[in-house]
Amino acid sequence: MTAYEDLSKLARRAAAGDVPDLDPRITAHAVDPSKARRAAVLMLFGVLDNVPADSDKPLAPADLDVLLLERAHTLDDHPGQVAFPGGSIDPGDQTPVAAALREAVEETGLDASGVQVLGSMPDLGLTRSNFVVTPVLAWWAAPSPVRVVDYAESAQVFRVPVRDLLDPENRFTATISRGGRTFESPGFSVNGLVVWGFTGLVLSGLFQQLDWSVAWDEKRQREISV
Repeated sequence: MTAYEDLSKLARRAAAGDVPDLDPRITAHAVDPSKARRAAVLMLFGVLDNVPADSDKPLAPADLDVLLLERAHTLDDHPGQVAFPGGSIDPGDQTPVAAALREAVEETGLDASGVQVLGSMPDLGLTRSNFVVTPVLAWWAAPSPVRVVDYAESAQVFRVPVRDLLDPENRFTATISRGGRTFESPGFSVNGLVVWGFTGLVLSGLFQQLDWSVAWDEKRQREISV
């Protein structure tokens, strides 16, 4: 089965209510929907651009990647963190899918006509920032150039080989100390950057649901400074 078929099958399962929360630590049930803000992110997979994977392990198709960005370091919320394109659902957005596509265009300059939306995953909750987030799963049927559109919002936009994300050598448990409490999340080291927090949780849970994950050393820890 190809990566596209795996992703499409997962989207059909989600539409049928057969996909659990991608991680129990970010369940939407932990947030009051009557008071929470709404957001959507675009999880866009496609055929790898001309930057090859660093990993030579056959953990995923060699030509598969996912679109991510590094948030600007001057932002008040989650500065410098690696994230999926996305953001708040505006009043003019008819659906979370529309919001995810609009935000992706605004942040990366991609051509939305080349994006095939496969479906939405179960809503997720961010209790600290009081958001309910809809992850939109999509396939890049006709990839277009991407770039930083506004450096006040993003530091860089890049496509990450999925093979590098799955490589156990690039995986660890990120530990974050905040307000006297310690938070842990799956972490990935790619592109000279560290993926952790919400994005790390979503990627890890998504790979589990796709049956793409391979065993990695969850005792390997890295402390993240925030």
